Amino acid sequence: QIQLVESGGDVVQPGGSLRLSCAVSGMTSDTFRINSVSWYRQVSGKDRELVAEILTSAGFQDYADSVKGRFTIYRDSGQKTVYLQMNSLKSEDTGVYFCHLGKYWGQGTQVTVSI
Repeated sequence: QIQLVESGGDVVQPGGSLRLSCAVSGMTSDTFRINSVSWYRQVSGKDRELVAEILTSAGFQDYADSVKGRFTIYRDSGQKTVYLQMNSLKSEDTGVYFCHLGKYWGQGTQVTVSI
């Protein structure tokens, strides 16, 4: 069974940094490598929004305009883990961050940016 487990969420001050991790289990490294993996975030009462996406086999990465230049998505295919490095965090980055692969979602990890 495929599972995605996020971690790394925390409370941080504006301007700070966090690195989120998404560990994938239940698939081989080769299968993991050819699948796109995305990070979404959700604020209470709003729909989930795509933050970043990566497809290593195609050399493809994409970001929401609101995070370009501040966030970086990358993956360790050997460890079947996808990371989201978040720098220069703003209060509007607050939310629950979810990892997504195919039809699978993780449980989410809370990021709070506040003084």
